[in-house]
Amino acid sequence: METDFAVELGAEDETLEFPWAAEEDGLRYYDLKRHPELLAEVKEAQRVPELGEFLAAINTPSSILETAKCDAWASSEIIAEEEIFGAACKFGSYVDLLFSAEELRFLFLAHEQLAQRLTQLLKRVPEIPAAAEFLIRRCYFRHDNEAREGFYITFYLFGYADEQERARHQWAIGLKLVENAIRQISASWKFTR
Repeated sequence: METDFAVELGAEDETLEFPWAAEEDGLRYYDLKRHPELLAEVKEAQRVPELGEFLAAINTPSSILETAKCDAWASSEIIAEEEIFGAACKFGSYVDLLFSAEELRFLFLAHEQLAQRLTQLLKRVPEIPAAAEFLIRRCYFRHDNEAREGFYITFYLFGYADEQERARHQWAIGLKLVENAIRQISASWKFTR
C-alpha cells in the first residue's frame, strides 16, 4: 500500500471547526467516542458498512483518537499520480481524526509523530492496490463562543481496480490495515517532546 503524510497549514488549505454542523443539509458532528450509539445517525456509516466498522473501532475507549467527519465515494477519475496502479476506477474515503486527549489537540509535534508512525507501520504491510495519505491540518476548537487553534489529521484512503466492486474491496482491505495500525499505536502511544 502506498502511504505518505503531509502538512497543510497554509492560508488556502482546508480547516475544520470543531464541533461542526452544516446547517443547509442537516449534517452535523456526532460524538461517537462518548456516545457510540449515535453511529446509527451517521449516514455514511449506514451507506458503507466498512466505514461504520472503522468509525466504531477508532472511537473505542482504548483508541487515542476519535473521529469528527467522514465520507466515502466511487470514482472513475484517475489522476496522473494514480496511474501507477493501472486501474480504471477507485473507491475512496476520508476520515477526520482528532486526538481524544485535549492537550494533544494543540501540539503540532504530536500530530507529526502520529502521522510518521502510521506511515512507517503501513509501509510494512503487503503490497495492495491502495493508497493512504495523512494530512495535518488546522482545526479551530470552539468552546463557549471562543475558538482555540489546534490541529487534526485528515486520513484519505483509495482502493484501485478495473471494476468498482473490486476497487471497494481493495479499499476495505486498506481500511482494516489502517485500523490495525491505529490500534497498535494506541496500545503503546507515548508522546515525546
